[in-house]
Amino acid sequence: MASPFTILNVSGPYREPREAVFSYDYSIQRVTWPTPCGVRVKVAVAEELDYFKAKVLEIQGGSPGQQLRISQILTQRIADHKLQIANEENMLNERLDVMIAPFTGALAHLFSKLEARMNESKAALRQEIHEKVKL
Repeated sequence: MASPFTILNVSGPYREPREAVFSYDYSIQRVTWPTPCGVRVKVAVAEELDYFKAKVLEIQGGSPGQQLRISQILTQRIADHKLQIANEENMLNERLDVMIAPFTGALAHLFSKLEARMNESKAALRQEIHEKVKL
């Protein structure tokens, strides 16, 4: 069973140099830890962001500003889900700073869990985008 944690702070998205990814930095705390730890979550642009935007949410069109805002909302949601999945997979058990790579390559087996979570939150995410972006 995954231990609960509290997210103290989130910053991002940051564009990683020399990688086609956006990243978010989380500061998390467990009750048993004396100090918070940092977790960097990377979201691959083509394999995760574009896939969920086109295949799961079926979002098309919009102005460049609307597309930027949609990408910000979607990458944050993907990063949040990836952090929860990493916790369930016991990747955050040790009190160490952690980097969660895109769910491709060595972590490709976790992509199906991410896809299931995105499908579950599809209606709420579409509603949020409609309210905030008017698309």
